[in-house]
Amino acid sequence: MRLLLAVFLPPVVFFTIGRPLAGIFCLILQLTLIGWIPAAIGAVYSLSQFRTDRKIDAALGRR
Repeated sequence: MRLLLAVFLPPVVFFTIGRPLAGIFCLILQLTLIGWIPAAIGAVYSLSQFRTDRKIDAALGRR
């Protein structure tokens, strides 16, 4: 579900993973048509990093 949000509404993904400043920057970037593609790519990349961090934390028993 978050992957679809990352493509269509990139700023929402940043807010759901706890990065509000990146979400605001992404929203500003998304307001331009040229900035939509970099915003979506950045959101997908950040989402993949968030998932990797959660897996590492789970493996080490931190959460």
